[in-house]
Amino acid sequence: MDFQFGKKEEEFRSEIREFVKEHIPQNEYGHMFEEEHEDKSWEFSMSIAKKLAQKRWLTLTWPKEFGGMGASFMERLVFSEEVGYWGIPGVGMGVSGTAWVGPSLMLFGTKEQQEKYIPLIAAGDPDGVWCTGYSEPDSGSDLASLQTSCVRDGDEYIINGQKVWTSAAHRSRWCWMAVRTDSNVKKKHHGLSLVIVDMKSEGLTVRPLKNYVGLHYFNEIFLSDVRIPVENLVGQENNGWNHLMQALSFERGVALGFTASCRRMLDELINHTKETGLIKKTLVRQRLAELEADLEGARTLAYEAVWKMENGLSRIYEPSRDKANVDLLFEKMSRFGSDILGAFSQLDPLHADPRWAKIGGIYENLFHACPGIAIAAGTTDTQRNIVGQFGLQLPRSY
Repeated sequence: MDFQFGKKEEEFRSEIREFVKEHIPQNEYGHMFEEEHEDKSWEFSMSIAKKLAQKRWLTLTWPKEFGGMGASFMERLVFSEEVGYWGIPGVGMGVSGTAWVGPSLMLFGTKEQQEKYIPLIAAGDPDGVWCTGYSEPDSGSDLASLQTSCVRDGDEYIINGQKVWTSAAHRSRWCWMAVRTDSNVKKKHHGLSLVIVDMKSEGLTVRPLKNYVGLHYFNEIFLSDVRIPVENLVGQENNGWNHLMQALSFERGVALGFTASCRRMLDELINHTKETGLIKKTLVRQRLAELEADLEGARTLAYEAVWKMENGLSRIYEPSRDKANVDLLFEKMSRFGSDILGAFSQLDPLHADPRWAKIGGIYENLFHACPGIAIAAGTTDTQRNIVGQFGLQLPRSY
């Protein structure tokens, strides 16, 4: 593996940093999911998304015919790192138009779907914002057990059921939803389909699920006889599991941005320990060094996955491996950062006074967010099972 960046990539990195200086306020840390909670933050995020779209950075690696730049994977690596480090908002177009909805539609969407939905995402348009409806009250990591029914009635499907933990549902125009189109199957992985649901549909209700400190980025969705046209079926009916696995591989490939966020948090924590004199303590230096080693390990493995893509090599378990690494890294950083900040780390993130919120409040935000991050896109143990089965060729875990 050769991780050296060429002149083109370094010039691109410099261009992104100039963009940050011009458009992102100083001392902006980009708290995770903050843009979904506050109206003001959401408006700012969408304004940045529009600026990114104008540069075609929002859909950097998408083919030019779909509104992208056709950039290399190494350029995407640079972009993801800079976005993560500087907390550039608006890059997802909800959860997540740019990361898996658009790419999935390019792979198995119809031409009509591609023409209708992809340009809205690439343009940073409010009608290009998506949420993802996978989890249900009784179907989380065991996604194949989902029960939301989708029954064909002439030229329409009728959907009944409930989705939960649906990030950005209160901001989204469309939902990328997994449903059951056939309940008479021998294996639960069969009979699933992917559909597109208009969030303005009659019979669809979105209710907020605020977390234990009052932050609102999760929701539950109730569907009562919601009708969608059959044209909203994505891919083949009852072949949704295969489509879902492809989409989930996109979703789990988030390690680069997250490791870059960790890099920023660790840099800020090191500066804080120097300013307060805590760096003089042996145990503090040792813990910082351990985090540095963990971070560089996670970053190197994420680089390897990109290098494989750049060289046309297959990725099977790597996204899951990298996601599991990030889950553990976030937990370690939140715990140690909270130890270092002491009582300051326990400030209410909704009402924290800037005079007392040390390091921009990033560690108390991470402390509250990391349990959900470790569950999103499949739990940490689910990712480990994938690595064990496909990476280490171990017997399947039951």
